[in-house]
Amino acid sequence: MSNQISCNRTCLRYDLCTIDGSTVLDPTTSTFFTMDPTSPIHVEKIRPYPRKYEDYIMGQIKELNLVSGPSSPQCTIRHEVPAIVFSAGGYTGNLFHAFNDGLIPLFITACSFYPDRDFIIVVSEFHDWWQSKYAEILKVLSKHPIVALEKDNATHCFPSATLGLIAHGFMTIDPTLIPTSKTLMHFRDLLEKAYTQNPILPSPPLDPKPERRPRLVLTCRGNDVSSRRILNQDEVVQVMKEIGFEVIVFQPNRYTSLSEAYAMLNSSHVMVGVHGAALTHALFLRPRSVFMQVVPIGTEWAADAFYGRIAKGLNVNYLEYKIRVEESSLMEKYGKDNVLLKDPSAVQKKGWPTEIMDIYLKQQNVKLDLVRFRKSLKSAYLMAKKFMHKER
Repeated sequence: MSNQISCNRTCLRYDLCTIDGSTVLDPTTSTFFTMDPTSPIHVEKIRPYPRKYEDYIMGQIKELNLVSGPSSPQCTIRHEVPAIVFSAGGYTGNLFHAFNDGLIPLFITACSFYPDRDFIIVVSEFHDWWQSKYAEILKVLSKHPIVALEKDNATHCFPSATLGLIAHGFMTIDPTLIPTSKTLMHFRDLLEKAYTQNPILPSPPLDPKPERRPRLVLTCRGNDVSSRRILNQDEVVQVMKEIGFEVIVFQPNRYTSLSEAYAMLNSSHVMVGVHGAALTHALFLRPRSVFMQVVPIGTEWAADAFYGRIAKGLNVNYLEYKIRVEESSLMEKYGKDNVLLKDPSAVQKKGWPTEIMDIYLKQQNVKLDLVRFRKSLKSAYLMAKKFMHKER
């Protein structure tokens, strides 16, 4: 390590390099230079994406260079605030990963290094669609234009820089690991600021009658997706209405406006959906609202680790509807006595290899037992009515 460049490579999920002092970025070579006339040239490299434990995807992340030596390029554009540098490559096209591997770690990193200071976002593997999709959030995090390495030829000078993002785990912010003790609720506050100019308010009355119905958003997978769909969705919607919900069927895709999704979920009382990336929208639910996750066979650990943690972190009432073998389309293909269905945990003891993951995630649909599911919906209804009562 040089006097100015320091890299921490001890963490499971990420590497982190910091430059404590003036640095010049040459985007054409993806290199940050620091001047140290008394020492020989020293080089560090980093892939600034927080999935270090996953060799396949990390092999696709561009490597950035940090060079300390007696010379560096001349500065073309001088900035007065530090830089946070990360990759928008990898799995970022998936909504879950965009938050889990990008926006939440960016929030953690900013709160850890620059809690009371502005910074500039420097992005490797930048995409126009990414900036457009998450523009409101990015503008709240930093008021400065983003520096995109692949689209810039000018050299940039920063007073210091942090390369890489800190991640605490799936959809998790650990306040004990941040000097300012931030939590997922603080990230929810940031979303509120990004998507509305007003503080969190009770949802507007659906009608002037006091017996208004709680609003339920059924998040479902699109027609272009062949797995983890509710095969009897029309019947499920009918049961929801019979119980007393106003039902909105939400079928997001890559073009769905997050601002519109936020407005819808922030004014709703219940969200229901089958395990999948669309459940990332649970981040938009208000505290004390209700979130029910339909858990297909073999996805129990992921359901809790990915989306159960959102509910816990946001103080949302959380329900899991774990389907039975008879409700899984895998029964027709493998038979109800197959170990894949009878004991998924035994199959997964040795890990989560692609061939097993694909069976549970890419081959499975659900046909819900309407009698059994109705009972879970009634529980959600009671929670929603209690939530509505507290809104008044």
